Amino acid sequence: MEALRSEDPRRFGRFTVLARFQETASAVRYVARDTGTGRTAVITAARPALAAVPAFRRRFEAEARTAERLAGGWVVPPLETGGGGREADGAGLLWTAAGYVPALPLADAIGIAGPLPERALRILGAGIAEILSRVYAGGAVLQGLAPDTVLLAEDGPRLTAFGPLGAAATAEARPGGQLSVRLGYLTPEQVAGKEAGAPSDLFVLGLLLAYAATGTTPFTEGPPEEAARRIAEADPELEAVPEELRELIAGCLAKDPAERPNAGTVAAELALEGAAGLARGGWLPERLAAAVAEQEARVRALEGAWEAPAVADSVPGLADAPGVADTVPEVAEAAPGGAVLQKGGGAVGTPAPAGPQVPLAPDATANADAGATHGTGDIGEDQGTTRFLNTVPKPPRSDRVTTQLALPHQPPALPATSAHQHTHGSPAPYPAAVLPGSAGPGSGQDANGRSGNGEGGSGGPMVALPLPPAPTPPSGGPALDRRGLLTVAAAAVGGLVVGGGAVAVIGGGESAVATDAKPAPPKPRRTLPGQPPEPRWIYAHPSSESAPLTAALWQDRLLVVTSESQASAVDLRTGERVWQRADAADGQAALAAGDLCFVAGPTEFLWLAPKDGAVVHRLRYADGFTDLPGLQVERLAGHSGTVVWFTGSHTVTVKAPKPKKGKKQEPDKKVVQAHLFAYDIVRRAELWRTPVPAGRAPGAPLYRVVAERPADILVRQEPSTLTPADVKAAKGKGSLRCFDRETGKLRWTKQYGTAAPNAGITGDEGGVLYASVGADLQSFEADTTKPLWRVTGTEGSYFGTPLVAGPFVHTTERSQRIGAVERETGRFVWRRSTEAPAAGGAPALTVSTTGETLFAADAAQVTAFSAADGERLWKFQDIGVADPKGETVSAPYRTLASGTNVIVQRARSFYAFPVA
Repeated sequence: MEALRSEDPRRFGRFTVLARFQETASAVRYVARDTGTGRTAVITAARPALAAVPAFRRRFEAEARTAERLAGGWVVPPLETGGGGREADGAGLLWTAAGYVPALPLADAIGIAGPLPERALRILGAGIAEILSRVYAGGAVLQGLAPDTVLLAEDGPRLTAFGPLGAAATAEARPGGQLSVRLGYLTPEQVAGKEAGAPSDLFVLGLLLAYAATGTTPFTEGPPEEAARRIAEADPELEAVPEELRELIAGCLAKDPAERPNAGTVAAELALEGAAGLARGGWLPERLAAAVAEQEARVRALEGAWEAPAVADSVPGLADAPGVADTVPEVAEAAPGGAVLQKGGGAVGTPAPAGPQVPLAPDATANADAGATHGTGDIGEDQGTTRFLNTVPKPPRSDRVTTQLALPHQPPALPATSAHQHTHGSPAPYPAAVLPGSAGPGSGQDANGRSGNGEGGSGGPMVALPLPPAPTPPSGGPALDRRGLLTVAAAAVGGLVVGGGAVAVIGGGESAVATDAKPAPPKPRRTLPGQPPEPRWIYAHPSSESAPLTAALWQDRLLVVTSESQASAVDLRTGERVWQRADAADGQAALAAGDLCFVAGPTEFLWLAPKDGAVVHRLRYADGFTDLPGLQVERLAGHSGTVVWFTGSHTVTVKAPKPKKGKKQEPDKKVVQAHLFAYDIVRRAELWRTPVPAGRAPGAPLYRVVAERPADILVRQEPSTLTPADVKAAKGKGSLRCFDRETGKLRWTKQYGTAAPNAGITGDEGGVLYASVGADLQSFEADTTKPLWRVTGTEGSYFGTPLVAGPFVHTTERSQRIGAVERETGRFVWRRSTEAPAAGGAPALTVSTTGETLFAADAAQVTAFSAADGERLWKFQDIGVADPKGETVSAPYRTLASGTNVIVQRARSFYAFPVA
């Protein structure tokens, strides 16, 4: 930390800046005080020179929106995002604010305590993999992993970058409105000039885990200028990695992206109970836990010094505590040579002696009523961690980080004609050859392989090539498409310069998390307001085959449609059917099981090859559960990662007791026994089973998972399978059961208000339930059944199953009213009508993978709303007839979110509409 400089802003919206905290390639971080809540926050403000570049602004804002979409779990939601402070070059500063919880960057933690033990490695890797799984579920790619973007907090890991800007090694504004951004960690496909996809994130995750396990990267040996070749060709050095994790990390570091495991597989293999479950009871080594506690004490001292400087004289040791003097601009002093004073007077990067303990003031907001109304800054607030660097002594790093190629700041000398054209904003010609991955001598690296600052005479040729705006094609000639430009840029080993109004995309940003940083393609022209966009494709299931029973998405690549006769796969890019397979008839789910497609059928589990639908593996229930002869498996209750939950039942014969003398022998009884199962579809292994009450004859009870938490799952039994005795005992109320995720043990059974057995109900990861109670929607604490808030419904109507998305609970009512309420307070943000006839039940809700568009599907139409403010965007109705001479279609609409599409189904017809 250091004192504010004259050019630093003093306020960002409602946040008062206290001190300068850390600088990154693209931003400056400040410690600030939220004047509304009194809490400490971290402001990340983009550098003014970069903020003035439109491409940077779009990317910065997009990565902030990504953080909001992923908020919760191991991701810290921004408290606020906006522009404020001073004006720079005519453009307001870009900034985000996030709450502070103490944590150490992975790189600093390794420097302090050395390599992490195996348990900590498992928690670290599982936490990151869980984030990646959420990212990929939205059809995106992260590109935000690096040692300084991964934090170690007291309760688990955190991630602070959600796109290439946050993890950039360098970011520069160039003449002509261009932006130069260089990635740090690279992958074999990027070295080869190919686009980065989800497997690229898994490769970097393997690098990070190897680094955390050994203190060095697995491609260290050798000269820095050959780093790219080693990444692309050399085998990783993993001898020092714990043996139990070596195979998994080696799989992540496979050269062929297709051979790497997916994120769900990695998460399950590292921590089957989840990162949070494995981290219970503490997970950091003692030295790191002490460093985190010390960091918190120093930040609290900074708060106290700003609030009441006089207190420093009255609290023993406080005046000398690090971070006190340098938080007040008027009294802070810098160390000689510009070093920032640290504890004990040492400069950053040098060990410092232990200082006095700083007493912490109690947090006045810690005991706030959970049901109280909060300001907008508290919506969806998560006490996560924002990166705080340079708050502990920073020892020298042992990691040579050869995968962070040396990329000096200075650009290469361009030919005179090119430079002249570039200066005037016109396209510069591309050189005839590009050297991928070659840093070369004089690249500005030090002896440890780290990049130099590019100053003086040490800067060598920059690897990145300028990427000007696409030239206007000659009449009748084709334009150079964006993929062609990306191929040239990707050959520059992660460096990319974008000119004018183009977008800064690194290593294949078309599939990056910050996809909305890319200028949105113009929406198809609408002839009437509210008319839907033109579908990208339409698929009609053949009338010669039985009608589709289920439809599911596989890895945002395939639409898997099952019927009584077979399963079919439709390419989500083209809408063309690519295979059909009779083996998977009557199937369901279509889940990703590693690189295979898992389908649960009426008599067996199937694992299909996504390319042609061939059966790679099958498990007949009769063979896989031999101790349960005649097992009948019902539809899946839910799934998470690689684990599926389902119920099954079988019939056993209970012999009648021997009759008393003179009495008639009673016949043996047939008794149905039911179980709830947890099954890993990647390991193809049963995890546990637990007995549950049998349902209405003849089958097992049908369960549905309504909430998943790190330690348990909450399930509800479908009313149609309740026995008359169950209904009578419940007195008209519905019950939820809670099962331990690790053992399957039943923890409790509870009722919530007067919620009926068939009431719409869902829950979130924090243990809050949202249930339809009469005509209202009510929020409950799951474990205590304590009511939190209540939303009044429409008289004569009822709420359907709500949808939890980010800070909102989206509501749906039989009266055709759709809305969004704040999860914390129950306050309506907006409420609109679909304007469709109120026939049937409440519309079913789906949110787009970006979180920006909400879809309500009912028997009459599909209505698209802006998720943020409820603006009705468009409506869709098909012609209602499958064939001119066929029967009228009366099936309700269904929606499935897939990447940048929403798939709308009605009976045999499927439409792929582009969405934001």
